[in-house]
Amino acid sequence: MNITIKEVALKAGVSQSTVSLVLNNKQSIKKSTREKVLQVINELDYHPQRSARNLASQRTGNIGFIISDEHFTRAEPFYTRIFLGSEFEARHLDYYLLLTSVSKNFSRKELPRFLKEGNIDGIIAAGSMNDKWLYEMAGMKIPIVLIDYFPPRLKWSCVLIDNAEGGRDAVNYLLALGHEKIGFIGGSFTHPSIKERHRGFTLALEEAGVNHNPEWVITDETETRVIDGYYATKKLLAAKDRPTALFAANDAMATGALKAAREAGLEIPDDISVIGFDNIDVTKYTNPPLTTMNVRMEEMGAFAIKMIFDRIYQKKSVQEKILVPVDLVTRESCRRLSPAPQR
Repeated sequence: MNITIKEVALKAGVSQSTVSLVLNNKQSIKKSTREKVLQVINELDYHPQRSARNLASQRTGNIGFIISDEHFTRAEPFYTRIFLGSEFEARHLDYYLLLTSVSKNFSRKELPRFLKEGNIDGIIAAGSMNDKWLYEMAGMKIPIVLIDYFPPRLKWSCVLIDNAEGGRDAVNYLLALGHEKIGFIGGSFTHPSIKERHRGFTLALEEAGVNHNPEWVITDETETRVIDGYYATKKLLAAKDRPTALFAANDAMATGALKAAREAGLEIPDDISVIGFDNIDVTKYTNPPLTTMNVRMEEMGAFAIKMIFDRIYQKKSVQEKILVPVDLVTRESCRRLSPAPQR
């Protein structure tokens, strides 16, 4: 039998309107009363009808999660793990997360249904996408939080990786192993994450007083997939003087780099060391297992939900930027040079 709000109120010794205020997270209820009502709700396993709650609160109970098609693939599960982090946090806050992907090119005919119908309280957009999609979202006048993307013309709250510091740490690790001939492969700098990781790469070399060869920096691939890393590495290895170590802008490109190096007859890490960025699951099982920078993907997704929730319920207007730090994960794809070069 379904428990009613009347039964909750009766057992808690409060009015039905007080139970309703607690359910809708109103701040006017005393802490002791709120805790008592929540305890009874838990004891009776009461689940209010969402439609009734939404009608009372003028909210839908839904958050839209939008990602570009090109970022949402089985081969590159980076954004899948971010979405899972958002899903778990949304569930904790009793919100539904509605997932959709959009094509690279903007078209109003392809607007997601929840954007057309307006049955969401906020939007999370993950990864880079056509700015026209973002401007369309802005026109809805509801809270928006971005993950792993920050277009300079739109001043929205965002959750970002500390890409520059992560790139710097990756290169400093290679330098500590004695490498000075270090290459970089990445996609287009139109994605701020790639640009920032390259900035960290350059900064670490400059701070160490190490000159880098422009031929060892390949950033003309349009994407950052495995195949892009493969072709970028083939270009890099075609140089007369190849590097002893390679920093790939993400793990997908690093995986492609491992294949290209092996095809060129190179042993990893004996002939060339490779370090990636993201720490996606497959890096534990590459040959050899990949040293990489760990990105706290699920944590980023959870942060985004908390930010959007605050904007929905507390109507915060101040824009925030959260930088999530990264951590070095050492495996078997890098080695120490012996003897280390003298600086």
